[in-house]
Amino acid sequence: MNLRDLAVELALALRERVLPALGAHAGRAHDSDAVGGDVTFAIDAEAEAFLEDFLAERAPEVALYSEDRGLVATDGATDVLVVDPIDGTRPALAGFEAACVSVAAAALGDGHPTMADVRVGVVVEIKSGQRFVAVRGEGLESDTPVSLSQNQDLDRLFWVYGLRGRPARETVEVLAELLDRSSVGGGTFDLGSATFDMTRVLTGQLDAYVEPGPRMIDEVPGMLERFRRVGGGAVLNNSPYDVAAAALCLTEGGAVVTDAAGRPLDDRPLLGSGHEFQMSMLAAASAPLHAQLVAEIDRGIARQRERPQG
Repeated sequence: MNLRDLAVELALALRERVLPALGAHAGRAHDSDAVGGDVTFAIDAEAEAFLEDFLAERAPEVALYSEDRGLVATDGATDVLVVDPIDGTRPALAGFEAACVSVAAAALGDGHPTMADVRVGVVVEIKSGQRFVAVRGEGLESDTPVSLSQNQDLDRLFWVYGLRGRPARETVEVLAELLDRSSVGGGTFDLGSATFDMTRVLTGQLDAYVEPGPRMIDEVPGMLERFRRVGGGAVLNNSPYDVAAAALCLTEGGAVVTDAAGRPLDDRPLLGSGHEFQMSMLAAASAPLHAQLVAEIDRGIARQRERPQG
């Protein structure tokens, strides 16, 4: 079985496994802490166990990287699947739409693949079953037509960000001007799933996804400690398994995807969960809109640096 077909089959199987538990309160029990420091809910633990069993049976020669398992690889593995069985666990627990299975496939190479090595990206919405399947250089297949927004007016921006595990006051300060400009003439959302957020750009429901967390840590003194305080000692920004599949889907679908400073993600490590592997994200429907958003984030970071850090 080729990597594309394996990734699609796995994503669909995970969706079928998780779907009956969508919205069930039993899944909210805390099972453990994941490798990346986030809480592992019971629903996550069940999906991760199914994932490992599935690959052991269907493709034992393919390595696996997931949030809870880290890297699982047999000797001689040449390819790796980077999987988030439930991206948007909290929306899934509430029975909302913003929860997806995310599967990215890459050559394992020397054991240190980067985002540029991702060859296949598969996103399946758990509640609706809608699929996005991208193969690098071959375009995007989607159950609904790609419909990138033509909006370039920040006053009419429909966009999404995330506050889970991020210090709210500081993050809002960075995004404050965008929030104020767009909250009446446009729309601002926190939907709880980076994968769902990003694929809304492909559907045309949203113009952009903005996630500045790691850039804030890199450029604002004292910010790392504030993120750790909110995360209970962990830093909970986007890791590669959160965004690798969606980033390829958006790129193949014609959107613009970079970090929050406008830099390409190609050289970022694909396998890893700690703070040093996390990446800021900026996804926009067009290059002109993307350029405006980078400038807004620049100004927001400058404002945050000027605030008293007490």
